[in-house]
This record gives sequence, structure tokens and C-alpha cells, in this order.
Amino acid sequence: MDDGRVITARELNRSTLARQLLLRREPLDAAEGVRRVVALQAQQPASPYLALWNRLAAFDPAGLDAAFTDHAVVKATLMRLTLHAVHADDHRVFREAMHPVVRAARLGSRFTASGLTAEDADALVPRLLEFADRPRTTAECEAWLGERLGERPGPGAWWGLRQYTPLLHAPTAPPWSFGHRPSYIAPRNGPPGTEPAASAASLRELVVRYLEGFGPASVADVAQFAMVRRTDARTALAELAGRLERLTGPAGEELFDLPGSLRPDAATPAPPRLMAMWDSVLLAYADRGRVLPAAYRRIVIRANGDVLPTLLVDGYVAGVWRPVAGGIEATAFHPLPEESWEGLAAEARSLVAFLADREPEVYRRYGHWWGHLPDATVRLLPGG
Repeated sequence: MDDGRVITARELNRSTLARQLLLRREPLDAAEGVRRVVALQAQQPASPYLALWNRLAAFDPAGLDAAFTDHAVVKATLMRLTLHAVHADDHRVFREAMHPVVRAARLGSRFTASGLTAEDADALVPRLLEFADRPRTTAECEAWLGERLGERPGPGAWWGLRQYTPLLHAPTAPPWSFGHRPSYIAPRNGPPGTEPAASAASLRELVVRYLEGFGPASVADVAQFAMVRRTDARTALAELAGRLERLTGPAGEELFDLPGSLRPDAATPAPPRLMAMWDSVLLAYADRGRVLPAAYRRIVIRANGDVLPTLLVDGYVAGVWRPVAGGIEATAFHPLPEESWEGLAAEARSLVAFLADREPEVYRRYGHWWGHLPDATVRLLPGG
């Protein structure tokens, strides 16, 4: 399908917000919420919970606890080789699509320096999955690997093998289901396929799911989301041509989308939000200006990869936030109208109540970044 209609930058913003459930909170349970938004960044354990708090009406974090425990939602190394929370029905396809990337990135020189080869990894994977029929700690897995090899493996061996093997992270501890010392478990529905044809077919399905949750998008956007080569993204989109609509972006770029997808009017109101660290909308595009203004990118996305919790105002990042005694400290990078501050204050009251029984000072370990922020407007938004 070849439309070619021009879509403006603001329309792209509203399309993302609509599909990411950020124009209004939806009355969905945790698992269905994760399915709708496709994938939630999960390297920081609290972030999937805060992401759903921003997106779901009356979100109960116990629902996501249960979804992780029941494997309705799973946490694993997937797109961009980072931890994501995804619906269990999507995990196999996503992992198959990512297999060539994971193999190239995790079985390279750091892995082979341990004395193992990629062929050794292929032989070890099914045995490790069998061993991980119940939650296994890192120490248990390293001991298991040492027994298989008959010696203590080099430091790169477990590093490469644990990410190359399609292991899930097993829930370990409150308050956010996962602590900083992971345990691993095998997928309940068996290992994903590793054949090139399976990976190519699954990449096409990953592209469809990506467009459902993040479209319209360019070849570069697809490649950024999955961290695949642009040639592979372009091939997948070409093979899906009969299922896709083509649009022209604000800079004349070619965009792809699924016919009938949500594309709200540019004038659609966007409510304020207090976004989680590493929220997916900040990382899912090559052109991050869709939500994150270019002037703020280096402030929000730090040189080491940390992505700070942000204020979303009128659909765009306008600053950052952190919990402090008495409420939420909001730092705005440009002047905001009083109406926006009132909306952020209401969100802050709700967030403080949400965090109270879990982790009132969430993200505290990242507080050192606030010493590196530019001069800005800072307000305490009371929690009471």
C-alpha cells in the first residue's frame, strides 16, 4: 500500500503517545498493558512498574508482580541487547529475531578469550536450559559451567553464555520483583529457533509489533529499536510491503505504518507525565526528537547510557524529576505555564502514593547526575 501522505512532526509525536498509552490511562491489566506497548525497558527493576503506572488506569503493582511470577510477562535480554519486559507470547519471536545480533555481540573476542568457541556455546546452550528448569543464581550457573568444562572458566565465558542462551530473569525479591543479583530460568515454551529462516521471519513479525506500538517509523528507526543492520531492517520492511502503508515524514523521509493504526490529530491534548528511567519512548527511534528535543538529549541520556526520569509536558520531554523528602523535585529545562505545573503536581501526588509502599526514594542511586544539570527551574511538588 503506497499512500505517501505527509505526516508532521507533531502528528508523529501524538501517534507515539497514543500507541504507548500516554494520551490517557487505559483500563487494562498488567499483561495486556505490556502487550499493547510491545516492550518496556527493564534494566532498572522499578522502571516497568513506573512505565505502567504512567499508562494504565488504577494500576496495581501487585498485578505486574503476579504477571512476572506466572510468566505472563517475562524479562530477558532482547532488543538493543538490553533487558526488556515483554508479553510471554512475544518473547519467542523477539528472541528469534535477535539471535544473529546476540550471537555476533556475545560470542566474539571477549567470549573466545575464555578459551571457548561459538561452537562450544551452541553445544552448551541446551544443557544450560535443561539445568535452568528452575531458578538458578549466577553462582550456581558459574559452578555448573565449571563442572562441564572441568576447570574454572575465563571471565568472558559466563558473560557471553548467559546472554547468548535465551534465559529469562526469574523473579527474586521485592519491591520490584527483581533485585540487582539476578537468577535465571529457561522459557516455559522451549528455546527459540536459531536457523536463519526463523530469524528472518521473526524479524518481520518484530517489525509489525514495533509498528503497532511505536509507528510510523523509518528504516533507521526499525534498525535502532532492534539494533539490527539497516539492510536487514530494509529487507524486512520490503518483504512486508503488501501489509504496510508508506508515509512521508516531516523531513521528507520515508515512513512505514500499519493501515488503520492510531494517528491522532496534532492538536490532540497530551497530559503531563512523570516518566520512568529508560522509558522506551526515548530510545525506540533513530530520531529521538519525536519525544526528546535535541537540545535536551545529552542532559537526559548520560554518556554512560543512564537515561534519567523525565517530565513529559505537551508530549515532549521538558525536564527531569526525582523523589526528595516531602515529594517530587521537578527540574524544568524551559519555562512552563502554571497549568502544566498544576498537572505535574497532581501526577506527583499520585506517584508519591504509588511509591510509598514500595520504594519512596526510587532511583536514589542515580542522584549524582543532578549535580551535572544545567541551570533550570526547580520546584518541589508536594506528595501530600
